[in-house]
Amino acid sequence: RWSPDSKKIAFWQIDARNTKDYLMINNTDSIYPFAVPVEYPISGEPPSPYKIGVADLGTASIKWMTVPTDATLGSYVPGMDWAGNSNELILEHLNRKQNELNLLLTDVNTGDSKAILTEKDSAWIDINNSVDGNSTNGGWDWVNGGKDFIWTSDRDGWNHLYKISRDGKKSILLTKGNFDVIDLITIDEKGGVLYYSASPDNATQSYLYKSRLDGKGNPVLVSPVSQKGSHSYDIAPGAKYAVHTFSNHYVNGGREFITLADHKSIAGDNKLAEVVAKADTANSPVKFFKVKTAEGIEMDGWMVQPKNFDPTKKYPVVFYVYTEPAGANVKDRFGVGGNGLYRGNMAADGYIYMSIDNRGTPVPKGRAWRKSVYRKIGVVNIADQAAAAREILKWPFVDSSRIAVWGWSGGGSATLNLMFQFPDIYKTGISVAAVGNQRTYDNIYQERYMGLPQENPEDFVKGSPITHAKNLKGNLLYIHGTGDDNVHYNNAEMLIDELVKYNRQFQLMSYPNRTHSISEGEGTGTHLSTLYTEYLRQHCPPGGR
Repeated sequence: RWSPDSKKIAFWQIDARNTKDYLMINNTDSIYPFAVPVEYPISGEPPSPYKIGVADLGTASIKWMTVPTDATLGSYVPGMDWAGNSNELILEHLNRKQNELNLLLTDVNTGDSKAILTEKDSAWIDINNSVDGNSTNGGWDWVNGGKDFIWTSDRDGWNHLYKISRDGKKSILLTKGNFDVIDLITIDEKGGVLYYSASPDNATQSYLYKSRLDGKGNPVLVSPVSQKGSHSYDIAPGAKYAVHTFSNHYVNGGREFITLADHKSIAGDNKLAEVVAKADTANSPVKFFKVKTAEGIEMDGWMVQPKNFDPTKKYPVVFYVYTEPAGANVKDRFGVGGNGLYRGNMAADGYIYMSIDNRGTPVPKGRAWRKSVYRKIGVVNIADQAAAAREILKWPFVDSSRIAVWGWSGGGSATLNLMFQFPDIYKTGISVAAVGNQRTYDNIYQERYMGLPQENPEDFVKGSPITHAKNLKGNLLYIHGTGDDNVHYNNAEMLIDELVKYNRQFQLMSYPNRTHSISEGEGTGTHLSTLYTEYLRQHCPPGGR
């Protein structure tokens, strides 16, 4: 990080010498196989030690900052920026469990640091993301001449923006209401407001709002109320102009340059508004719906019905899942409902294709929704999906004998857990690059959501697909790249070992040296999509009956 006066550079120094290697085996690029070592700290392993230094370009010297850490467990500094001047740094310091964050103000001349703000959570702390990329302000969201800064927190149960004094003693809630701020877009200090995205009434959509920097008044909707869907904005410095992009599941509204005060097109043609006004949701194959489980959990979903849909017939359902805190599937924007891995047209072939966002997915429904999966990934998210599927199986046009599920990465893990934990529901599954054993995945991600395995090992066991592999009854296709440096291939072999142990028959496709995306190598994409499509058609035949 360059200092505002361009005379110093602040940096992280990471000592990875004691980080263990994951050994990936390359069997194809040489007659003799060879190991490819990848430094990779798994859950349960301590993070690499680090230091924060400031290099003075004038004196060619380095000053090391005094940052507290746990000598046994370790800690993290995921955020570091200049504190609005060239004499201080502001650091986001996280403990190993990532459930306590201390905001440190550090004197770069002495190296001394002091905590000005502490956030604690019984689950985990989400990292505050600054929007100010202006190095003259230190790359942090400072206002009021550096006397205050903007901070994101869900301390009251909702993700909100606060104005915090430089010493951390004063805090003003800026975005009042029972809703989540999705993103901070920009700060218009001259206008006395900040702009952010939110969607209080529909968690699948996104709108631009503004609130006053003095904390007075209520949030004001900026996006046109008539345009229901997903809005995004690139706001110019000064907040007079913006690039506005809009779409929903039935119209790709496009992009326009607007004056932000009245949200009108600079060109004066209102083409985007006209396109949206003429569009008809009835013309879209995608239908959004809500499903409430027997436990009272209401989830959003989308589905694509077959072409020439006949409600008197029964159709197969293919669920697309992810389910984890790293991503959501159900978003009201153009292109939702597609499946790029399927060779053909699922709707034309006669499939119902759908996806549902369970608790734990990062949708704007409040802290309790998002963090209910703490120490329960592989349990709560899976139970939610299965409970929703049970309700959907009651629909008269759904064929309960033809229910398939598929997903990639975290979605691959969910696919395995659904096939193993609820074999009475899911008859066919295609799992790609899954975490079969949660102990194998990286410490930052897995420990954030699951805790430390040395403290609660039983939660890692309960949530891991390999624990439940013996329950497989349906048709399973498992796919993994042997060169996956994210979700390593030993996950596949641990899974295979369990399935073999209990004589559970399945189909396996290993892609030599392919990484997590399984995209490298001649013919890979075609082979993968052909395999996926043919397996689905064979074991979950399309069409109404």
